[in-house]
Amino acid sequence: MKKIDLNADIAEGFPFDESLLKLLSSANIACGLHAGGAKEMQSAVKFAKENKVRIGAHPSFPDRENFGRTAMALSSQELIVYLRYQLGALKAICDGEGAVISYVKPHGALYNQAAKDEKIARVIAKTVYQFDPNLKLMGLAGSLMLRIAEEEGLQTISEVFADRHYMPDGSLVPRSQPNAMVKSDKEAIQQVLQMVIKGQVNAIDGSFVPVKAESICLHGDNQHSLHFAKRIVEELEKNHIKITA
Repeated sequence: MKKIDLNADIAEGFPFDESLLKLLSSANIACGLHAGGAKEMQSAVKFAKENKVRIGAHPSFPDRENFGRTAMALSSQELIVYLRYQLGALKAICDGEGAVISYVKPHGALYNQAAKDEKIARVIAKTVYQFDPNLKLMGLAGSLMLRIAEEEGLQTISEVFADRHYMPDGSLVPRSQPNAMVKSDKEAIQQVLQMVIKGQVNAIDGSFVPVKAESICLHGDNQHSLHFAKRIVEELEKNHIKITA
């Protein structure tokens, strides 16, 4: 039986968290710099633990004004400090709830820049390894960030997206473009099955891009995320694909 992880971004201040956590196998918990805060983090950790959902840290650039989706040019030392701050905050909350962090997934612009920028990718990998070498790094399948992480001694999780369109080079269509998001339930389900079963995805130019699908991401800030999650879970089960971290 095939297996796949299903993750979503949690603790960002949206009303779907508790319901989503009943469907997910992994939760990317925002660490307060792009959205949410201590209260949201604590609730997310509690709900994740109750539902036996794997916990991941979801650190961002310090950019609450733009939900962490604006590119930033931080120095290496600035980025290290912001990453340590966020990882430490979530670890403290997890410690209090008797839970553990299993992986790290950068958020938004930090995620996208690290997928292509070796300097940023290496800072992230080194900082995560120093914080806890047992943590895995989740990132875009086939990206530079995952290759750098492996070079630095981290285990990785290759992530694909149910609700995002792809460029021919395997990167995500920028959110600034009108066709960035997958808006149809049918298309999202077809894309998920194609990635999980066939190991490929259709790019916006019609070409096929090979992908290593170990975890599927749904965006928790998407108003359709809960509905998407329910439909995708149903379709995965119909195709004898087990959802597990």
